[in-house]
Amino acid sequence: MTALSSENCSFQHAWHQTKPALDVHCLLLLIILGKALSNILVLGLRRKDTCRSFMEYFCFSLAFVDLLVLVIISFLSYFRDFVVLGIRFTKYHICLLMQIVSFTYGFLHYPVCLVACIDYWLSLSRGIKHSSKWQRLLYFLTVLLTWISVLAYVLGDAAVSASLDTHRTHMQQCPSHVSTQSHWLSLAMLMVLFVAFLISWPEVVALIQAIRIASYKNEAILYFPFPPHCAYTVSSREALLPRLIVCFLGTWFPFVALQLLILSLGVEIPAYIEMNVPWLYFVNSFLIATVYWFNCHKLYLRDSTLPVDPFINWKCCFVPVHRLKQVERPISIIIC
Repeated sequence: MTALSSENCSFQHAWHQTKPALDVHCLLLLIILGKALSNILVLGLRRKDTCRSFMEYFCFSLAFVDLLVLVIISFLSYFRDFVVLGIRFTKYHICLLMQIVSFTYGFLHYPVCLVACIDYWLSLSRGIKHSSKWQRLLYFLTVLLTWISVLAYVLGDAAVSASLDTHRTHMQQCPSHVSTQSHWLSLAMLMVLFVAFLISWPEVVALIQAIRIASYKNEAILYFPFPPHCAYTVSSREALLPRLIVCFLGTWFPFVALQLLILSLGVEIPAYIEMNVPWLYFVNSFLIATVYWFNCHKLYLRDSTLPVDPFINWKCCFVPVHRLKQVERPISIIIC
């Protein structure tokens, strides 16, 4: 009777040890599934007439990697314990995979933003009207090189290896890396937005009171008031800044509020969740607005070589709506 009671206690202890691990694995699977669906949804909602850019290619690659991780986790969760080519795979490898993915995603923010900014700056300077097959191949190779470089750095860095070894004893909780790059990037963007709004808030308020919504090519755009003697370029950064702020906040204000809430509460989000397609398009709009502001003297009216945002029609900031082609009548007025 004593032996049976002891065996029963040991079985309950083992069951309580394995149950949290199963819950964590199911939770990981649901999180990656939700992230993959949100990536596909955002990619489907973007404007279809956008020119290809490095950020566009990287967003597609991120959605593909998330789907690949989802398939691998599902495979490991279903078969649980199997051997392939003499290598035994268990649910332990799910946590190991997610840690490697977290470290890789956590180190991608700075390289991706830097390359995207350089891409937009060069495209605005060179004035390439259409992306050739060589340019598309260059984008593809750049994205591939970015992934390989960051993954090689993660697997070869001694600090990352030590962290993986440290977390090896806590695989039941599957601890994940929290990126500091996204934290500082979000903080920098919010500070820039705050300073820009603080500098031009009277113009922003006056602009909001005069804004209308117009229909252009079956798409709703903001109709900004322009003086009748408006030239083909926006030569003043002070005049362009309020328009950029209104367009950016008009599209991404919920995301800005979310970033402000996360930073103020000090919420730590795992890197495999934080690096996602909506976040990249949010950063992408900020980078395009920054490049436009620094190169305001190059924003020609009839120039079709400008970097195109998948979610914001920036051209209405510096092009009078009556000079755009195929303009329909204003459909509604926000504030008269």
